[in-house]
Amino acid sequence: MTTKKEIAPEAPALKSYVDDSFTGTMADLLSGKNEAKSEFATETIVHGKIVEKRPDSVLIDIGYKAEGEVPASEFRNWEEIQVGDEVDVFLEEIENERNMPGISFIKANSIKSWQKITSEYGEGSIIKGLMKHRVKGGIIIDLCGIEAFLPGSQIDIGPVKNMDDFIGKEYDFKILKINQDRRNIVVSRRELLEESRKDRRASLLKEMEVGQLRKGSVKNITDFGAFIDLGGVDGLLHITDMSWGRISHPNEMLEVGQEIEVMILDIDNAKERVSLGLKQKSHNPWDDVEAKYAIGSVVKGHVVNIMPYGAFVEIEQGVEGLIHVSEMSWTKRVTKAGDVVSVGEEVEAVVLDIDKKGKKISLGLRQKTRNPWEVLAEKYPVGSKIHGKVRNMTSYGAFVEIENDIDGMIHVSDMSWTRKINNPNEVLKVGDEVDAVILDIDPQQQRISLGLKQTEVDPWSDIETFYKIGEVVKGKVTKITAFGAFIELSHKIDGLVHISQISKDRVEKVKDKLQLNDEIEARVIKIDKDERRIGLSIKALDEDFSEDDIKAAGEEVAAALRPGEDLGDMSQIFGALDGLKED
Repeated sequence: MTTKKEIAPEAPALKSYVDDSFTGTMADLLSGKNEAKSEFATETIVHGKIVEKRPDSVLIDIGYKAEGEVPASEFRNWEEIQVGDEVDVFLEEIENERNMPGISFIKANSIKSWQKITSEYGEGSIIKGLMKHRVKGGIIIDLCGIEAFLPGSQIDIGPVKNMDDFIGKEYDFKILKINQDRRNIVVSRRELLEESRKDRRASLLKEMEVGQLRKGSVKNITDFGAFIDLGGVDGLLHITDMSWGRISHPNEMLEVGQEIEVMILDIDNAKERVSLGLKQKSHNPWDDVEAKYAIGSVVKGHVVNIMPYGAFVEIEQGVEGLIHVSEMSWTKRVTKAGDVVSVGEEVEAVVLDIDKKGKKISLGLRQKTRNPWEVLAEKYPVGSKIHGKVRNMTSYGAFVEIENDIDGMIHVSDMSWTRKINNPNEVLKVGDEVDAVILDIDPQQQRISLGLKQTEVDPWSDIETFYKIGEVVKGKVTKITAFGAFIELSHKIDGLVHISQISKDRVEKVKDKLQLNDEIEARVIKIDKDERRIGLSIKALDEDFSEDDIKAAGEEVAAALRPGEDLGDMSQIFGALDGLKED
């Protein structure tokens, strides 16, 4: 349907020749009421005869006392004009400044042509015209001497890249609008083409059948497919129906103008839509995948696409399998498939699973070799000792490389028999070589638990042979808290000097009496094997301190520390409180 914008261009056909102020007799002429008058009147058509032909004009006798002059430019066939020819002219004025009647041949023709077109042709009529010249928004058409406007959108069915290609050519046009007041005409070529195409399309749709092969040409290519011209009907060849294999864009297979043969997949007569297929012309390779590629078999293929989560491998034309990142290595944590394989690379993989209906094949790269975790479990049974290097640290443990990029973890709870280790960096650092014991291996979960303390005998199992109540021991201050100081003794065992056991006099702050790394002597006043605690006393070194005093001091310290409370945790809590007091 023609829009209002298209019907009202600012280029009326007669504007150059017919003044909008014409009234009276002019209106009669436009309406066809041109009755002969015996006397001359302006704005009328009069009959005349050419009496003289000059190089650039002719003189015409209209029966007036003087001839009128018409320039050669008003005649299309100037070379054919001869003296004696009879012509109609438009009388613009009785006498001009040259005392001659002002006449126009072209205006008379224009008025006669307008009368003919408007009387013989109406809106919707078909008329032949010549593409004359371009104007803003379209092309001016010559309709038997009357200029009409052809909007750019009405030139052809599709977008027109260059209007100049149409200039000088003659076509049939459909009259869309005739405006008598403005004396302009709007025409369309597109509507005639669409009507013709609609007839051809209806005929073609009746001929087509699903499964039929038809030839066509590629008309347009988009991201999702290609439109194929089947000789009047456009069909859509979707990208998923182009190949059994993977293509990322239709232009990998097709180009505009290419002649191809396609299969009719579906016909929607109501919407006049046709779905086409190219891959359906060949055998579906997925029909045979289960027979050709048994689960557990090894296949070869080329990597055709890489995504962050895995790599697609083309096993044969139209059949691809996915190697997920989790199936690329037994020992390394692969986060990007591109770190292991690259596009175009030939790989061997093991078939893990086949989903024929979903057209999916799961492949494994690591399955080509035996699971090293199972091999390791056989090589190092629980209780075996290994030697390795610390490769990584976390807040809860240290990872030690055993062999072949396989790491075992030493949890902080398995680092010391005698100390509460809050962070592995208290004992180890990256790069350290250590001995450890295999505590557990889980090949399925790919986890190995290691123990550092298990390489030594637990000194607490036979603590009575190392320390006795009342014995004087030596050690170094390793930690100071609000409630006491921790002293490192032999066998890597820590003892606690409670603040109440530092001096006979009242001690406000431990730091007032003891400093880190101080070498001190103290007496053992309490051994609690269950709680793994040794209580020490500096003031008990006094010779006046009896066995009863030592026992009483031990009970006092035990009462200050609740059973089950870990000394390491207590040291952190009281240490923090002590720091706040100092601030």
